[in-house]
Amino acid sequence: MKDRDQEILRLIQNPHSREMGFRQLIQEYQKKVYHVIRRMVLIHEDADDLTQNTFIKAFHHIEKFQGQSSLFTWLYRIATNETLTFLEKKKKRFFFSMDDYQEKLESYLSQPGHFDGDQIQLKLQKAMLALPEKQRLVFQLKNQEDLSYEQISEITGTSIGALKASFHHASKKIEHHILEE
Repeated sequence: MKDRDQEILRLIQNPHSREMGFRQLIQEYQKKVYHVIRRMVLIHEDADDLTQNTFIKAFHHIEKFQGQSSLFTWLYRIATNETLTFLEKKKKRFFFSMDDYQEKLESYLSQPGHFDGDQIQLKLQKAMLALPEKQRLVFQLKNQEDLSYEQISEITGTSIGALKASFHHASKKIEHHILEE
């Protein structure tokens, strides 16, 4: 565990500096957590809410953090679980079929002001939306967040072999989707 994490944990564990420790935790990791979530849900307001939920959950469960991984990995795991649960609930709540939900997100990407990338980035985002959620998550963590398979394994609780297979399948599906367009 890196020195910064140890410093933050030391502050959180002291009742007199607990609040300051959590402010530092949020300051250190909020942007990274937000970006991972945003890539999964696309909609800023949803990503903002899920980021807040992630840190609330971390606040309530910090005593369960055992230090076997970094705070970064622990937070990403919470964020990933929150996001996957949110997406599943959203589909069920609105009775979206997978195709309808994908269409809704694709149309959101196409609206002015909601996506800053060029046409290649737009094609990549649309191709990623076609992936099953777990493959999309693995692809994003490996390709866009540049995490190692070991880190992704800690975050998702999935074996490295399964992650490599998911990443390979995701890459092939994205390549196929982009070439079809």
